Amino acid sequence: MEGSFTILSVQNLSVSFGSKQGFHKAVDHISYDLHQGKTLGIVGESGSGKSVSSLAIMRLLPTPPAKVEATGITLNSESESISILGLSDSKIRNIRGRRIAMIFQESMTSLNPIMTVGYQVMEPMMKHLGYRKSQAFTEAVKILEQVRLPNPEQIMGRYPHQLSGGQKQRIMIAMAISCKPDVLIADEPTTALDVTVQRSIIDLLKQLQAEMGMSMIFITHDLGVIAEVADDVAVMYGGKMLEYGTVNDILHHPKHPYTQALLACRPPINIKLRRLPIVADFMHTTPEGELINTGKGIEEMWLELTVIEQNVQPKSNEPILVVQGLTVNYKQGKHIVNAVNNVSVQVKRGEVLGLVGESGCGKTTLGRSIIRLVEPSAGTILFDKNDVASLDGRHLKAMRKRMQIIFQDPYSSLNPKLTVGYAITEPMLVHNLHHNKLGRRAAAVELLNQVGIPASAMQKYPHEFSGGQRQRICIARALAVQPDFIICDESVSALDVSVQAQVLNLLNELKERLSLTYIFISHDMGVVRFMSDHIAVMKQGEIVEYGEADKVFFTPQQEYTKSLIHSILV
Repeated sequence: MEGSFTILSVQNLSVSFGSKQGFHKAVDHISYDLHQGKTLGIVGESGSGKSVSSLAIMRLLPTPPAKVEATGITLNSESESISILGLSDSKIRNIRGRRIAMIFQESMTSLNPIMTVGYQVMEPMMKHLGYRKSQAFTEAVKILEQVRLPNPEQIMGRYPHQLSGGQKQRIMIAMAISCKPDVLIADEPTTALDVTVQRSIIDLLKQLQAEMGMSMIFITHDLGVIAEVADDVAVMYGGKMLEYGTVNDILHHPKHPYTQALLACRPPINIKLRRLPIVADFMHTTPEGELINTGKGIEEMWLELTVIEQNVQPKSNEPILVVQGLTVNYKQGKHIVNAVNNVSVQVKRGEVLGLVGESGCGKTTLGRSIIRLVEPSAGTILFDKNDVASLDGRHLKAMRKRMQIIFQDPYSSLNPKLTVGYAITEPMLVHNLHHNKLGRRAAAVELLNQVGIPASAMQKYPHEFSGGQRQRICIARALAVQPDFIICDESVSALDVSVQAQVLNLLNELKERLSLTYIFISHDMGVVRFMSDHIAVMKQGEIVEYGEADKVFFTPQQEYTKSLIHSILV
């Protein structure tokens, strides 16, 4: 590449993990070059090996159980070349954070909860650059300004739990750039963030890269994000690198069916699909592990799945839910916070109301107050003409059987001590469904079958499943009491785009088959538009725009709605 040299070269990298059953190969002979001042995007689903490969480069994998092999991993400068694998533990510690830094995927679990964020930004400078504490504090304040955090001196004294998700991610970036590294590895730095926050983080990283002349490896599962940041792209699946080329070649002329599938899984903007394409539409894997192309391209698949408007059946005009003047206040110290302010919406039977807005806008509080998990301060909630706000005791319990919720985080909403079978059958027992234990078990197996989970899952625990599988289990649990109405609270926000497509398709199939009604809460306008008949846009506790999905999406009236649509990364 003219005008730049190869700052990081990875040749034939393999990573295996040992267990009683033998070695499992997580990364299988991958090679790439990262050029000075450029960005390499590594894209693939969870379990593809993209994060493991970067942890191997950083020498952060414990050996054993990990076994790292490579022809070479070389960090270069204009004056020297350093073999990463050949370094002693003390020397790699001097490289790590100083020459190569990493923004880890989960900002909340990567930050130390008992240290102020200010100290965590100062620490690398004191360790690697020899700064005194006062000198590191002054420099850390400047870095927090650089990553666009408001009131940086105040934030220096705060702890991670006192910051929003976007703020924590900026702290992680500040820590990573504090020693001005040559190479920055950003591991899923925008996953589960609001689209507007996601956009601001990407813009920030691009600006810092330009100012500091850094090279960057950007890891993600979303090719839409890759389009914004990368110069070159490597596509990974099952530990292998399936495709490697310029961002233009990968996005506009993808050769491998898996790359085509990743591009097709996101809801397209200009057409409405009956269902989203999934990886299996483009390829399948033989028992021997060989990938077989089905022969279909993206445009052919989209054309096959496009909704023909004349065939759309009119929905019922009867609302199943009517919310009027709903207000939720709560105390924060001496202050009263108005989380939801005078909100009025209605949802027709068999339809989907999309509720969209940034974190903190009140959409989750609104959803929870509708089913009385959060008590409303004022207003009326009529479900099937029954006043939910006035119900108590057994009447509220009976109503909650008909109104269910799928929470945002499937792991924290499942009890880790309970088997999947117990988690699904317990609501049946509470509501006296089915005749006996055998009947409840048979019903649970059938529910798991409906959401694509094998019956063997009944005896397993939540930690034994992937994020997408756990979300399917949560859907099965919500369906266990045969509800009419489900609130889906950010139920796909942290999933891979391919798994997200599967879960969205599943929710739509269940809606049609079981005559369900949804409120679908999300921060992603593209996903909301695909799922919804009507869209309500929330900002600071209020509905600022409301109407038919396509009208809100294509002819938004409010600047805030326009900004949400503009921030979709496609």
